Amino acid sequence: MMTELNENPEIDFLHEIGSRMAAANLLRDVLERVVDFATAVVKCDSCFLYVLEGDELVLRASKNPHPEVLGRLKVRMGQGITGWVAEHRQPVAVARKAYEDPRFQLFSELPEDRFEAFLSVPILCRERVVSVINLQHRRPHTHSRRECRLISTIGFLVGAAIEMARLEGEISQLSNQLETRKLVERAKGILQRDFEMAEEQAYLALQRQSRQRRKSMREVAEAIILAEELKRSEPQAPP
Repeated sequence: MMTELNENPEIDFLHEIGSRMAAANLLRDVLERVVDFATAVVKCDSCFLYVLEGDELVLRASKNPHPEVLGRLKVRMGQGITGWVAEHRQPVAVARKAYEDPRFQLFSELPEDRFEAFLSVPILCRERVVSVINLQHRRPHTHSRRECRLISTIGFLVGAAIEMARLEGEISQLSNQLETRKLVERAKGILQRDFEMAEEQAYLALQRQSRQRRKSMREVAEAIILAEELKRSEPQAPP
């Protein structure tokens, strides 16, 4: 719950953003909090947060539940209002009939694209776009200068947090990939030794087991390694 100070609630609100961003670790948590803050500042019917990944903006967080498109809906730089905002690093506010704006692109998966008003703001980190936040209203709505400045300020504050969380996620993913590769190599070695397989044959055997059992290569490799460790730990029968 936000703490309210009668003297200057906006400063208190921005302080709350900073403290909560500092406590967030996962990218998902950071993005969800950004959506919460933005929709608390500007009462709206929809809020989307896109993250720049490579040369595409990927929908990663939403005020309204959209599990079917989160992580899958992608916008190219320059595509639609969102892509235009990312490309030009400038906010766009449309008070009514946003769907008639020449930059607008309709996504059939998003019913919010039929809403009237649209505010799109870039989130920057070191002058580089890392994300775009969109707020939409069912009815016509003229976004005040104060609303636009507050959303832009949130963008300034959270840009580094989003980028840091994204990079940490990439590092964690690379670490998992490296660990998986080590486990697969170890399992291959066991198969090569126990069944006198060539390296390629052992790898294909792991792939085949992965498909047949509907398990990941890592899970299959871990099972083989576990079986090997259990076999080694069994007490030897006396001669």
